[in-house]
Amino acid sequence: MKKMNFDKTLLAAVDHALLSFGESPRKAIYYHLDKNFKIQKENIPEETDKFTSALNAIFGSGATIIEKLIVRDLYQRLNINFEEKSTFEITDYISLAREVAKRDKQQELVRREKPRRK
Repeated sequence: MKKMNFDKTLLAAVDHALLSFGESPRKAIYYHLDKNFKIQKENIPEETDKFTSALNAIFGSGATIIEKLIVRDLYQRLNINFEEKSTFEITDYISLAREVAKRDKQQELVRREKPRRK
């Protein structure tokens, strides 16, 4: 999976998780992220540490619920089996998903390049 495609998938997962609050609150959260934390929606994949810090500042301990929603949705979109790990934070789950998606894409390319037997 190309980085750009992974980033789009991650953004879709973030968007879906924030939509659980409703459309207007989701817009308000994005606005707050931009104005108070200088995080634009399209930059979230490159700024996951900053994004999670902002979620924690906004929601406190409730941020973990949003993070789990994001990760579960991301893994589902990528067809990755989600296993909760007590030592993992959202950035760890995202890094792992990025690695798995990259590996899967490479395996797919190798399968396509194999010569077909007649």
